[in-house]
Amino acid sequence: MRKKWLILWALIVLGGSLSAEDVFPYKIFQKTLPNGLKTIVVPLANPGLVAYYSVVRTGHRDEYEEGHTGFAHFFEHMMFRGTKTYPGPVYDQLITGMGANANAYTSDDLTCFYNVFAKDDLDKIMELESDRFQNLAYEEQEFKTESGAVLGEFMKSKMDPWSQIEEALYDTAFDKHTYKHTTIGFEKDVRAMSTMYEYSKTFFARYYRPENVVLLICGDVEPQSVFQMVEHYYGQWQKGYVAPKIQSEPEQQAPRKKNIVYDGKSLPILTIAYKGLAFDAQSRDYIASQILGEIMFGQTSELYASLVLKEQKVEFIAPSFGMNRDPNLNSVTAMVRDAKDIEPIRNAVLATIDLFQTKPLPAERLENLKSNLRYSFLMGLQNADDVAGSLVRFITITGGVEAVNQYYQTLQQITPQDIQQAARHFFTPNRSTEILLMEK
Repeated sequence: MRKKWLILWALIVLGGSLSAEDVFPYKIFQKTLPNGLKTIVVPLANPGLVAYYSVVRTGHRDEYEEGHTGFAHFFEHMMFRGTKTYPGPVYDQLITGMGANANAYTSDDLTCFYNVFAKDDLDKIMELESDRFQNLAYEEQEFKTESGAVLGEFMKSKMDPWSQIEEALYDTAFDKHTYKHTTIGFEKDVRAMSTMYEYSKTFFARYYRPENVVLLICGDVEPQSVFQMVEHYYGQWQKGYVAPKIQSEPEQQAPRKKNIVYDGKSLPILTIAYKGLAFDAQSRDYIASQILGEIMFGQTSELYASLVLKEQKVEFIAPSFGMNRDPNLNSVTAMVRDAKDIEPIRNAVLATIDLFQTKPLPAERLENLKSNLRYSFLMGLQNADDVAGSLVRFITITGGVEAVNQYYQTLQQITPQDIQQAARHFFTPNRSTEILLMEK
């Protein structure tokens, strides 16, 4: 009954067609300018509202030069400093005056700037956004001020046990690849950032180029009108993107572990991670390994029911199996109520992995999971901002949105045997990294 209701909801409320082949229910319009800037427009029955996303396909992954980590995150900040035409305070005043919601975020593979606003303000928003992407201007003193703010953010994060775990996990798991450092960067680099004014300008010149940016505009818009505006405001943006020289990560040969002594109050936190695959919407190996996170450790898993609901030995346990341009980590993290239970919980995680390596997943459970993933995606598409946000990761990795439907088409093909094969291949000791944080 629930599935029928969800299908009806997708057909009527979303206004799209739902088939076995396609999960994304809206029409998509795309156009690429001669300078390489791609614009993706998704018209929606979302009266009067528009979500405007500028997806820069650069994150901390692209920081390959030694001693220069943290600059993708730095420019998330710096882009709000404005231009000679619209300095930061003027930009802020105009955005506030329009009642727009403007913000940004940075992660491993991307930096994303977004605005949600009334449709009548689209022309002005596009003028402002195109100006700062093409004409960002800042003096050395402004650069030093902002780098100081970034250092302050870093120092604040050092007091957070979760930040310490993340930093230790990636630094321990990776040797060569730039996923080794987190988004905010290595401490020594963040401390030295204020001396790198000239370098910062080269970073911006290499990565903030039309070939490396995708505009995603969703909501109450007419595609051809949007394309005309994009050509007017972005047509003179000059090419110049320079791809980063990223080293591939060597094959891991043995388990890795690190213990953190936390100088503060925290329950013990245990993370166990395994090297995974790069995102590939057509790879059954990738998708089978990714959905194992929910099957083994999610809120519908037997392990969750045992440790959280029944025995109450953990505050929580959760998987983190992401989508990345390059092979990254699939991890499970548990916050343990009592230190004496750390080893039994670790053994329970490993026993769960062993179970899925030795015993095929029941077909009915797999089909239920496929349905839940498919309809959870649909249920997350209720307004312009939701729709845009759901597409950002696909755009970051592939440069477009075709992978959305490809992913769910491949998902439908996954068998219990695929799941078992993925568990056997990707969740082995030689691919593992374990981090344990405990207070003094």
